[in-house]
Amino acid sequence: MLSNSDIEALEDILFAEPWGDHALDFFGFHGVVCASVIGPASLEAEDLFRLATGSETVPDTGVPEILTRCARELSQDMAHALDMGQPLELPEPEDGDPMNALENWCAGFVDTFLENEESWLEAASEEEVADLMVPMLTLSGLFEDEDFTKVREDEKLAGRMADAIPDSLTDLYLLFHAPD
Repeated sequence: MLSNSDIEALEDILFAEPWGDHALDFFGFHGVVCASVIGPASLEAEDLFRLATGSETVPDTGVPEILTRCARELSQDMAHALDMGQPLELPEPEDGDPMNALENWCAGFVDTFLENEESWLEAASEEEVADLMVPMLTLSGLFEDEDFTKVREDEKLAGRMADAIPDSLTDLYLLFHAPD
């Protein structure tokens, strides 16, 4: 579990120049790391940095240590929970808009999926992956699809989609990581 000071230091990196305008917040970063743990291909710190900041390159000084450490801690916690059969708990804001935080989380998760879509679809049935991705795709706000928009605008439907995410994550994890 990351401390508040870890999260603040991480967001200082994420919102730094020159990538700060395109970077994800902590919730989006958590989604990126989660997709890395859930999916069939584990990502290197450089990949996580690029996805979280929206930057094409890593700084000459390398990936900041705090980002690498936070990603490693989050990954270990998530993998441990999933291996123990526990559903993943998504981070919630201490104040502010929980649906905005969830949208940011979903956007980070979906961006990571899309970046690695080929390996996800090679490792499992496209239909199964697509079905399990529906809650994250819908709530990410990345798609202007009429059906997704209707769900996001309906508080009850959006709530049901949000409630389905932990089970979808567990099923995706098992799909890629459970022994045959």
